[in-house]
Amino acid sequence: MIQQQYPSQLLEKAVQEFAKLPGIGRKTALRLVLWLLRQDNNDVALFTMAVSELKSGVKYCKVCHNISDTDICPICADERRDKTTVCVVENIQDVMAIENTQQFRGLYHVLGGVISPMDGMGPADIEIDSLVQRVKEGTVQEVILALSPTMEGDTTNFFIYRKLAPTGIKVSVIARGIAVGNELEYADEVTLGRSITNRTLFEEK
Repeated sequence: MIQQQYPSQLLEKAVQEFAKLPGIGRKTALRLVLWLLRQDNNDVALFTMAVSELKSGVKYCKVCHNISDTDICPICADERRDKTTVCVVENIQDVMAIENTQQFRGLYHVLGGVISPMDGMGPADIEIDSLVQRVKEGTVQEVILALSPTMEGDTTNFFIYRKLAPTGIKVSVIARGIAVGNELEYADEVTLGRSITNRTLFEEK
């Protein structure tokens, strides 16, 4: 394939950077860059400032590892939440998806990934040890495993279950209303909400 030639090196550099975004090819990147060029200088400045502040200012909750503007995220800081129940998810998008169902009023624990040897992700690369520590502190009575029903998700569920077994804590898993192989964040809100509500005890196979 012939590499597209750009009339400006600055344009080409900007396209290269936008093309690094997930799901963005060079043609889409070019459209985005050209769109930015047509915008008012103030609007472009606000755009770049928002991205810069996002990277420098965003924090990760010290309790659940969710994205936050403060050391403790609003969910963990909310006294109205059920602090005895912790829902374990893979990423921040899953927290947002479950919150949109309005069916869960407990807390979360964001692993930051799942166990996947093919991708170089082992148990030490995700937030499992901090989950075990939260449980050992004594407030948590139930851990809900809400990982996507994929091979990697099931492997991570099993590993977490074995790590928590000595604590005697109740470990449940969301109902399989989510089709096997699907990512949790793409499930519709009704199905996801029912999967949380109709969770079952995790059983070692």
